[in-house]
Amino acid sequence: MILACGEALIDMVPRILPEGETVFLPCPGGSPYNTVIAISRLGTPAAFLGRISTDFFGEILISRLVQNKVRTGLIVRSCETSTLAFVKLEKGREPRYVFYTEGSADRSLTQADLPASLPPDIGCILFGSISMTMEPAASSIEALVRREGMRGQDAPVISLDPNVRPFMIPDRAAYVKRFEGWASCSTIVKASEADFEFIYPGLGLEKSLERILSLGPCLAVTTLGPEGALALLKRKDGTILRVAVPGIAVSVADTIGAGDTFHGAFLARLELRSRMSRQAVSALTEDELREALFFANKAASLVCSRRGAEPPVLAEVEAFI
Repeated sequence: MILACGEALIDMVPRILPEGETVFLPCPGGSPYNTVIAISRLGTPAAFLGRISTDFFGEILISRLVQNKVRTGLIVRSCETSTLAFVKLEKGREPRYVFYTEGSADRSLTQADLPASLPPDIGCILFGSISMTMEPAASSIEALVRREGMRGQDAPVISLDPNVRPFMIPDRAAYVKRFEGWASCSTIVKASEADFEFIYPGLGLEKSLERILSLGPCLAVTTLGPEGALALLKRKDGTILRVAVPGIAVSVADTIGAGDTFHGAFLARLELRSRMSRQAVSALTEDELREALFFANKAASLVCSRRGAEPPVLAEVEAFI
C-alpha cells in the first residue's frame, strides 16, 4: 500500500459563463491528495494521512477519497476551515495559484496527530508540495518521514515531489537547505523543470538530477511537459543509468494535476510490478524504468486532455496509444 501525506484542499477553478463572466468552481485538490487518487484509480491500494476540516468542503474531500477507495483511517478531522486555492489558467503557461491557508485544517497537522506506528502493509510514503512550506504541518510530516526512514531493512520507499510554489516560500535559501534534508532521507525524488529552476537556478536538468542523487536517493526523475520525462538511477555499484522517454501529443484542456498524476502513476506501476522496495528500485533494469516512465507519461497526458485533476483508471492508461 502507498501512503500519501500532506495537504487536502479545495481548488477554485475558473469557468467562463456563456455571458462571458468568470466564476470559480470548487474542486477537491492538493498535490498529495491528487496523487493518492491517481494511485487508487490505477488499482493500487492507497491511504491518505493528513488533517481535514469538518466543514462542508472537508466533507467533499473525504467523500472523494472514499468514492475512490482510498483508506481514510489515518486522517484527523478538525474544526479549522479548509484551505482554498484559487487557480488562474493561461494558455501555454503553468497554472498559477493563490492560497488561503491561515489557520486551515491541513496546515495544522501536529506531531500529536501522527500514529505511533504505521500499518505494516505500507510499502511507500509520498510527501511534498505546499504542506512542506507551512507549519506545523511541515515539521510533522518531516518527523514522520525521518522516523519511518530509520527502520533499516524494513523502511518503506520514500518518494518526494517538492511541487514548488515560489510565492509560498519567503526564504529560498532556507527552503533549499530543508529540501535537501528531505531528499537525503528519500528513495525517489520527482521534480519538474520549474521546480529545478527554483531550487538550482542555472544548474541545468542533468546536473540537478545528479545533485539529487549525491544527496542519497537512488532515483531522480524530472518531468519535461510535452517533451516527456528523464530519470537517473544510481545503482549500488555507483554507476548511473540514464533513461528518457518522449512526450505524448494530446489536445490539452488544462494541466491541473498532471505532475501529481505522473508521480502517482509511476509509483503505482512500481507497486503493480512488485518493485516497491528500496532494493528493488535501485535494481530496476533499463526496460523496467523506461516502461514505468512511459506508463506515467500516458496517465499524465490523459489528465491534460481533461478539465481538472481527473486521473484515469488502469484500463484507460493501458488502452492509450
